[in-house]
Amino acid sequence: MSFVDRAEAGRRLARRVKQLPSEDFVVLGLPRGGVPVAFEVARELGAPLDVIVVRKLGVPYQPELAMGAIGEAGVRVVNDRVVRAAGVTQEEFAVVEERERAELARRAARFRGGRSRVPIGGRTALIVDDGIATGSTVRAACQVARAQRAARVIVATPVAAPESAAALREDADEVVALETPEPFFAIGQFYDDFSQTSDEEVVRLLELAATQPAEDATPASIAPDDPLGRDEEVEIAVDGNRLGGHLTVPDGAHEIVVFAHGSGSSRHSPRNRYVATVLHDAGLGTLLFDLLTPDEELDRANVFDIPLLARRLVDVTAWMRAQPEGRGASIGYFGASTGAGAALWAAAEPGADVAAVVSRGGRPDLAMARLADVRAPTLLIVGARDATVLALNAEAETQMRCPVRLSVVAGATHLFEEPGTLAEAAALARDWFVEHLHPVRPSR
Repeated sequence: MSFVDRAEAGRRLARRVKQLPSEDFVVLGLPRGGVPVAFEVARELGAPLDVIVVRKLGVPYQPELAMGAIGEAGVRVVNDRVVRAAGVTQEEFAVVEERERAELARRAARFRGGRSRVPIGGRTALIVDDGIATGSTVRAACQVARAQRAARVIVATPVAAPESAAALREDADEVVALETPEPFFAIGQFYDDFSQTSDEEVVRLLELAATQPAEDATPASIAPDDPLGRDEEVEIAVDGNRLGGHLTVPDGAHEIVVFAHGSGSSRHSPRNRYVATVLHDAGLGTLLFDLLTPDEELDRANVFDIPLLARRLVDVTAWMRAQPEGRGASIGYFGASTGAGAALWAAAEPGADVAAVVSRGGRPDLAMARLADVRAPTLLIVGARDATVLALNAEAETQMRCPVRLSVVAGATHLFEEPGTLAEAAALARDWFVEHLHPVRPSR
């Protein structure tokens, strides 16, 4: 699994944290990278957000070796074993502490802009970072939170090195990590966008959290999250094969979007998973699944066998309708690249019960012969800088007889990697599905 950026990782982490027993949380982001993640978690929990500013105290001649840590309110945690082994005198310790405490005070004042620290005494400190490699800073934060009389300390992160997550359980009451992958080299390998978080961004998010009520923090166009009624990996039998998928259906959802991935992609695609989270926020269910088995993907001819992919999409749709969550539901298709060709081909099948189709950076030309038979309202999303695909979509628009719209995302190339472009595409898809998916609700 990988994450689009820290905000998307925070939304996914929030869903996991919301499954914990209800507690009196204070969400504490580790500056700087942990704060964008913590902001999303705090917003979902309706909890106050603050930073937990800690400074490790390094041995004078070996600063990477921690002999203690300090936090606000005069908190100091000392590792007596390291102090003795390194032969650090009281005077040497005091010099290091004085220097680090001045830096701690400077950072705390910079981040909060004059606001008081949120007290955590008697409450649950939820310490959030964007990822955990060695865990040394998070471990120090746990110790500082306990010294500040937190009733419980929970660490939450999108991704952590397995051994570090295990070790943290000695300092935290609970550790929540969405992923603990092997091998683990660096946090940045699990993010599409791992650009540095600035001091200014930390300040902005803390100010927003302090001045904007949690219930007003979600954009008006997005409904607050429903609890996820079903969120699990599934296997679907098709053509004698077992296709892997991931089904997520919020409680009460009667609209489900089935994803058809493009060439070289899968249900683990971070871009499609990001779009799925945006749809979840709008109360829509999603089914992400692999159109081909790993062995089949080795033959590139299969990747462009649109009739094969479309037939499997139809079969998977039938499987979805046989599930309790799919009975009477309104089904939509979301296709990317070659997957869009398969989605449109399947939507053109006689008797296809598909209420809406969205193509992102799609190849509708691969289903050109059947475009006139598509009846479901269709949205074609293309990047303005994806010239070849844009021309293909413009031609496809002229061939379609159903309600169709071509939306061009400014500045975007084929993979929508440019800042903000994927979010815009996801919002367009969300709005299209919300407008056109109308379930047949059971009679009462």
